Amino acid sequence: MAVRPVVEQTKGLYFITFTCCQWLPLIEITNGYDTIYKWFDYLKSKNHFVKGYVIMPNHLHVLMEFSSSEKSINTIVSNGKRFIAYELVKRLQEGRKNEVLENWRQH
Repeated sequence: MAVRPVVEQTKGLYFITFTCCQWLPLIEITNGYDTIYKWFDYLKSKNHFVKGYVIMPNHLHVLMEFSSSEKSINTIVSNGKRFIAYELVKRLQEGRKNEVLENWRQH
């Protein structure tokens, strides 16, 4: 079961993990590693820093230091997940990986 605590603070050091739908190796299938690096670059431009990370074929672990921001940490992370997800879906569509998309839509 996923744990989604609401983080009231706007800065601090956090360990974050998120996974692909149904634990499918979507990062590997789409070669989407660069998408995650783009999100890291965006975070850095907003003065948030990745202290460590592990990118697996189907999930991501990040040790992230957040600076003060108008946006909540939950919003920053959810926007990043959305950005990555849209890019992975786009790549699945471009690569004609319709069977993966159909399996995902059924759940």
